[in-house]
Amino acid sequence: MKSIIVPIDFSEQSEIALKVAATLAKKNKAELVVMHMLELATGIMSNTEYIPQVHIVHLIKVTEERFKKFLDKPYLKDITITPVIKHYKVFSEIDDVAKEHGAELIIMGSHGTDGLQELFIGSNTERVVRDSEIPVLVVKGDIDDFKAERFVFACDFKEESIPAAKKAIDFAKLLGADLKMVYINTPADAFLSTKDAYQRISKFLKIAMLGLEVDIYNDYNVEKGVLNYAESKAADLIGIPTHGRKGLSHFFMGSIGEDIANHSKIPVVTFKI
Repeated sequence: MKSIIVPIDFSEQSEIALKVAATLAKKNKAELVVMHMLELATGIMSNTEYIPQVHIVHLIKVTEERFKKFLDKPYLKDITITPVIKHYKVFSEIDDVAKEHGAELIIMGSHGTDGLQELFIGSNTERVVRDSEIPVLVVKGDIDDFKAERFVFACDFKEESIPAAKKAIDFAKLLGADLKMVYINTPADAFLSTKDAYQRISKFLKIAMLGLEVDIYNDYNVEKGVLNYAESKAADLIGIPTHGRKGLSHFFMGSIGEDIANHSKIPVVTFKI
């Protein structure tokens, strides 16, 4: 792993993400690209009728000092840190920074209590997931020593999920994690017999040219199934595919992906389809 991007807003949630990133960076000898986006709109930056230019310069300097203080943490010792300050909140820029630094992962913090409360304000985590071509790891709650020894990846095993599954396999290898792939079988219209489920999985693996074992787990709905299966495997991490155009909101259908990320007690990583 060459580098990890951590977008921060100086909040408790972003520091939790930074701690997790530091743990992974030390284990993989990776660089941390710590990124902060200011709230300055283009019009404000170019038009002094809104804010005098001297005030804008002062704001930037204050932010730089705050950034420096925020990064002065014992757990960041001996890690290569590259601070990046962007003047505007343009979420697609995170993907540009990832390409520039050869980053293989973005880590973001979340409250995850009342609907997905994101890192900055509003739907920012979802926006990053929507734009990101690389995996996005969403963490919540304080994690002293992040481990990813047991990694569960769930999908619907339809052909469109093949790119996400391959990314999950590569990510598991990167972390040195034991990967468990699972199909969640639910009642009603989505129900498949055991034979039909294995036929779908077999077709998927054949097209993807993957030689893996896949579990079938029965539950009342996909969200409960993913969370209960992960708990049964004592998973450290849950992986789910996401349509980039719709952020976390569409894992099989509806808002299942968002619900999983919101209700999971363990970190969730998304892979763009």
